[in-house]
Amino acid sequence: MLTVEKIGGTSMSALKDVIDNIIYYGLSGDRLYNRVFIVSAFSGVTNLLLENKKTKAPGAYHQFATGNDYHKALESVRLHLKQLNTYYASLGLDVAQADEVTDGIINKVLTYLDSANTMLASGYLNEGILQAVREILASVGESHSAFVLANILQKKGLNVALADLSGLGDGRSLTIDERIREEFAAIDLKSCLCIATGYVKGTEGIMREFDRGYSEVTFSRIAELLQPEEAIIHKEYHLSTADPALVGIENVKPVGYTNYDIADQLADVGMEAIHPKAAKPLEIARINLRIKNTFEPEHPGTLITKNYVSDQKRVEVITGSDQQLLIDIYDPLMVGAVGSDLDIMQIFSRYGISYTFKTTSANSISIVIWENDLNQQLLKDLKGKYEHVTVEPIAMVCLLGSNMDQPGLLANATAALAKADINILSVGVALRRVNFQFVITREHFKAAIVALNKAVG
Repeated sequence: MLTVEKIGGTSMSALKDVIDNIIYYGLSGDRLYNRVFIVSAFSGVTNLLLENKKTKAPGAYHQFATGNDYHKALESVRLHLKQLNTYYASLGLDVAQADEVTDGIINKVLTYLDSANTMLASGYLNEGILQAVREILASVGESHSAFVLANILQKKGLNVALADLSGLGDGRSLTIDERIREEFAAIDLKSCLCIATGYVKGTEGIMREFDRGYSEVTFSRIAELLQPEEAIIHKEYHLSTADPALVGIENVKPVGYTNYDIADQLADVGMEAIHPKAAKPLEIARINLRIKNTFEPEHPGTLITKNYVSDQKRVEVITGSDQQLLIDIYDPLMVGAVGSDLDIMQIFSRYGISYTFKTTSANSISIVIWENDLNQQLLKDLKGKYEHVTVEPIAMVCLLGSNMDQPGLLANATAALAKADINILSVGVALRRVNFQFVITREHFKAAIVALNKAVG
């Protein structure tokens, strides 16, 4: 059974667990083969190369983009990667060879960045070069981690093919799909285990559209090409019925089964099982996706399919976010006016801002967006056209499920929030009833998740 599997950065940093719990668990002989593993960089490496994903602390890219000492930043990356090489010597890594590969990668990147810096200094080009530099830097972590894992497994006697899709040093103008297709055409998967980089070089630029979500897109593209029996993502946690950090690990369980529609709903509120643009090719190709916990290999995890509908009416996931804003637009001329909603949406579209929730009344429209997406010029345009525009920090909690069409669910949920002294600012339920959305004050976010988990989870 061919599988295509992705290993996230946090799991990669627990490399012994990856080898024991993913590569070898319950398998031996030829059963170890016919598998493709797409690997992320070791945890924290891409943060050093680009910027910290959570804190936005600058990495080597920022040093280059601002005209500072990017050589020093990349030397720090080189040292960090070599420290990782030394650390993984205990697993059988050939440290001398890994250091040589690391030097080759960093030296080549420095050559490219020096040339890019010269072009920037000419004053003729700017944005295109900076985007290219992000692409080059992003490839470093995955090239390194893929080599490390492949080398360790080779030293253990496995037949391992290393598919370095980063294209570092390859000047050919290949698209992402062309590079993947060419690389895998030369690999006999039935007789080997393949380790592939989570970054793939292509003329369209994988980071240009997907930024830090690129490894899941690579995973999806490879699966779409190879048509495996199953696609698997290994994470450091289960896809759970609620966030264990909020409600307690004893009050959650793995979801078990759901569908791609629910995966999209999760992504819409920031709890990604998989990047939605990576999920679509899998869904269209009817490739089942399994989310597994690296540290619980005996558990089957959660299977996501195209057409799954729960046999029982139930809430599958309780989730949400406290990083959103509610923009309320009021104007007495809206009532009965055709196109008021369209006019507002065109302003949002002008600034590339999407929403996660929207509700209307005769004279007002309330829209929820991510706090990070707020654009002051957007607000200026809205206030210039409509009588009253307000912005309020809010949280949104959601009940998600493939079969939640049950009498009393909405009443039970609102009653649970009321019992916890949580006021509902707005509520939304689309006809398909796969997502019940409650807009509440930000300070009540955790209490709302806990209350809903006790009442309807």
